[in-house]
Amino acid sequence: MKACDIISALEEFAPLSAKEEWDNTGLSVGDPSREISAVMLSLDCTEAVIDEAISRGAEMVVTHHPLIFSPLKQISTEEAIGRMILKAAKNDMVIYSAHTNMDKVSGGVSGIMAQKLMLRDVQILSAEADTTYGLGVVGNLPSPLDFEEIVAVLKTKFGAKVLKYSGNYKSKVSRIALCGGSGSSLIPYAEKAGADLFITGDISYHHFIRDGKTAIIDIGHFESESGILDLIKTLLTKKFTNFAVLIAENNINPIQYY
Repeated sequence: MKACDIISALEEFAPLSAKEEWDNTGLSVGDPSREISAVMLSLDCTEAVIDEAISRGAEMVVTHHPLIFSPLKQISTEEAIGRMILKAAKNDMVIYSAHTNMDKVSGGVSGIMAQKLMLRDVQILSAEADTTYGLGVVGNLPSPLDFEEIVAVLKTKFGAKVLKYSGNYKSKVSRIALCGGSGSSLIPYAEKAGADLFITGDISYHHFIRDGKTAIIDIGHFESESGILDLIKTLLTKKFTNFAVLIAENNINPIQYY
């Protein structure tokens, strides 16, 4: 199995053409023709993840967030990103990311969130013209839930330890908008779609000052996107047999709660 075969399988589901212009989705390090016997999955590429991949015999690391986001002026052991690139190159590893293309395809990051909440009649929240791609989704719960019920579901389904909330907590919730990652820019779309509640991550202070009907809950960036690893694992194990797909033990939320 070559790295390019794995990349092709991922891009068949989430084409690079779907990614945002600013994004650096795709191959970050390595030779696409490298023979691969095992792939390690993680939301982020960290030194601990690369070390784990080496120790567990995975020649390729696939992440959601890219290792390289912006142009580098140097590759040095004095910085973490330089150490990771050099270590990956020294060990002939391949590092690949599936980022905003996985955010924008149907059944991607936000679609997984909708599945966890069993939403019905799901539609793209912010659709791109003349494509099937877009950010966020909106749909309807099978039956209305009150605030306490929503909180319990979110903590169970997404492993959220802490929720940040603003809105009328006494209202029943029937229609929910979702966006994995940092989705505060989609608040107006959630309101326009008639959502009772918008769920995402990385909401800033001023967005919590609500005067509209749509309440908001911040469940955390990591928590909202972590389901993508199970999807990638399913895609690869269904496509290829006798092939190890490992979810990193060091796939850890960089934000710790006390």
